[in-house]
Amino acid sequence: MTSLPIRRMTLYKHGVGYFERRAKINSEAVTLSFRVAEMNDILKSLTAISWGEGQVLGVDYATPQSEEERLAGCSIRLGDGRSLRDLLASLRGRLVMLHLDQAEMVRGTLLGLDEVDKEQPLASSLVSLLVADTAQVQAVPLGRVQAVTVQDEQAAADLRFFLQTAVGQEDYRQVTVRLTPGEHDLMVSYVAPAPTWRVSYRLVTEPEAEGGPTALLLGWGIFDNRMEEDLAGVALSLVAGMPISFVYDLYTPFTPERPVVTEEARVAAGPVGFGAALSPAMADADMARGVSMAMMAPSPAGEAAMPRRAKMSRAELRDSAPAGATGEALGELFQYNITTPVTVGRGQSAMVPILSADLAYRKDLLYNGQQLPVNPVASLRFNNSTGLTLERGPVTVVEGGEYVGEAILPFTVETSEFIVPYAVELGVKVSEDGANRREIRGLSISGAYLLIEEWDVRTLTYQLTNSTAEEKTVLVEHPRQSGYDLFETQPVVEQTDAHYRFAVVVPGRGETKLRVQVRQLVTRREELQRQSYANLQHYLRRGLLDKVVYEKIAALLRLREEIARLEKRLQEIEQERGRIYKGQQQVQGNMQALGMSGKEGALRSQYVDQLADGEGQLKRLGQEEAQRRAEIKQFEQQIQALMASLG
Repeated sequence: MTSLPIRRMTLYKHGVGYFERRAKINSEAVTLSFRVAEMNDILKSLTAISWGEGQVLGVDYATPQSEEERLAGCSIRLGDGRSLRDLLASLRGRLVMLHLDQAEMVRGTLLGLDEVDKEQPLASSLVSLLVADTAQVQAVPLGRVQAVTVQDEQAAADLRFFLQTAVGQEDYRQVTVRLTPGEHDLMVSYVAPAPTWRVSYRLVTEPEAEGGPTALLLGWGIFDNRMEEDLAGVALSLVAGMPISFVYDLYTPFTPERPVVTEEARVAAGPVGFGAALSPAMADADMARGVSMAMMAPSPAGEAAMPRRAKMSRAELRDSAPAGATGEALGELFQYNITTPVTVGRGQSAMVPILSADLAYRKDLLYNGQQLPVNPVASLRFNNSTGLTLERGPVTVVEGGEYVGEAILPFTVETSEFIVPYAVELGVKVSEDGANRREIRGLSISGAYLLIEEWDVRTLTYQLTNSTAEEKTVLVEHPRQSGYDLFETQPVVEQTDAHYRFAVVVPGRGETKLRVQVRQLVTRREELQRQSYANLQHYLRRGLLDKVVYEKIAALLRLREEIARLEKRLQEIEQERGRIYKGQQQVQGNMQALGMSGKEGALRSQYVDQLADGEGQLKRLGQEEAQRRAEIKQFEQQIQALMASLG
């Protein structure tokens, strides 16, 4: 057990704790025990201070090795069931003194142990040694050996090291703080892994309270003692927030590789000079950790038995469970300092009161289809006027002395609003019906393109049905969409980072609809030449195009149609030319097999006429092709002129 008890403990939400041990001692060393898994954090954060005249000389700890690795160079090895025999076997060649029965002693160099009968080792085994200052080897029955004095210093040191290693635990490491002789007021602090503390809340509402609906908010901090010791009278602090923390491997020895550099020839260097640096002003500063201690308060002498009551009262509960902590802002963190020192046994957990405050509230029905479809949720809305930062945790809601639901209270800084949705309102149902559409806002022409400005309109209709007899007001949350704006929708009553809120009144046994419309202006472009007459007439009727622009685009489309007709004719000409070439090749092939006279000569003459006719057709097709291409070029020039006039 350590002689330094824990006096102060600060627990965080990210799995570490700050521990402070302190006591007045008169010793040159203090040993602390830590789990192997904690050693990296211990080496990273351990601080030892001796208040007063004494000094801390240093801190040492065992090298991180397994028991087998630590004993690798040890000459002494002892088993569990035969320690004496293993010791004598390990001392071979060492100077020893054997103390025998009948007050006899034999001194000499141990030769070894001969085990004759393993069933009766003490009766039959012999210990042999070379008697000191003689050449005599003496064998002594093991059963006569009463004691062994190891007179070899190295062997004695190995034996002590083996025994010290044997009593160590594989899962724990000893850390020793070395001190100067004398009295010390020693404080040792460190950060070590620790279970995160938790918080749970109770909300006791009083709708008819004087001054308006009021609720008592009670908070309880929950923590665990996982250390190998009891905690008695410890000042406890619980920190809300998330400081940066990490594990840095300082415990495992690491020897980096170094490059091998050979000797090189050197030339003496000439004198060099450096400009003087400007001397900065130096200021003495004391390093101190500015965390206030938890306020000490006497423990209550006893607890009176609580009278049995039918209902839970907000006022009585407030008086019976006063606030047990003070709050302190620490930059980005917030610390609860428990006002009464805590006592928790080893392996135990505890709950401590950290908050008791009256808060005004408003009750609403909130509907969010992404969170809970179909029904709205009964919610209590508060402003955090406790003066404290509220850590995230579960909350149990009590109204009229009865349990009415549960919720998760979010992390909330001072003066911020928080909402506690605790029960589903089954008497009101909500259905959603969505639709999207595009509405053209305007047209413009840019070069060869028609620019179309459109509203991307998204509509979501909420239908609320109230099956109860009472009128209900539901706050409907509608998600905000980046780039989209509301239009033709009832006014927003509230707005969050992610939602609009609309107040919808639903009469008893009635229905109400809420239509939410949002829109975003988008622009797309289409080629002018790919427009249709139907689209142009539609744009003209809606006043999106004037008559002059319409006529120019229509003329452009007519020209485009003419060009398409001519291009089709060019394709036909190419196909006809291909057929003529194919026919001529066939005729020429037939002519090669014919003679020049008789019937073959007459047939050859016919083939010659066919070839001449084909040449005439090819000439006419070539002339027509040139004409059509000229017409296409003329139409394209007219199109360019029209497009230039359109802007």
